[in-house]
Amino acid sequence: MTIVIVDYGMGNLFSIYNALDHVGGNPRFARDPQDLKGAKAIVVPGVGAFGSCMAQLSRFSESLLQHFQEGVLMLGICVGMQVLFEESEESPGAAGLGWISGRVVRLPAGVMIPQMGWNCLKIKQHVEMLDGISEGDMFYFVHSYYGLPEDDSVVAATTEHGVDVTAAICRDNLFATQFHPEKSGPKGLQILKNFVRAARC
Repeated sequence: MTIVIVDYGMGNLFSIYNALDHVGGNPRFARDPQDLKGAKAIVVPGVGAFGSCMAQLSRFSESLLQHFQEGVLMLGICVGMQVLFEESEESPGAAGLGWISGRVVRLPAGVMIPQMGWNCLKIKQHVEMLDGISEGDMFYFVHSYYGLPEDDSVVAATTEHGVDVTAAICRDNLFATQFHPEKSGPKGLQILKNFVRAARC
């Protein structure tokens, strides 16, 4: 089993590396597209602005799409979830990966921006990555934008921050979270355990 974390210069790499290692994932980094070869599961982290992330991630995009289409398990985290969409209000003119139809929008006026801290989940559908997670469990968020998919059926969980914010999406072999599971204590580690278990299948 090989779990690969994409190192494209825009992620909180060592936190997710340490968390995956803690739950038995034995991850490694991919610093070039060819490093993705042989991956059973791929993690796309992300910190910073949408446009900057896409500029750095673009060299991986073709290889990532190939692996996704071949059924390799994928996990996107924070901006690593947002780049799955087609575009973002944060970076007009910058195209996302477009794996999820929809766009990324700014949190509404009148709420704390960025949303920074713990917030509870509303479970919309019970998917494998949320095994052991219950309605109301708390996770750690740091973001000013969130994904708004055209198809609500991909939404696995939401959280409330002035509006229903997309907190997790699931489509085929893709799972992604707006929150940081690697910073969310035992419940976040549970999600990463689920990811490692699925990668072994």
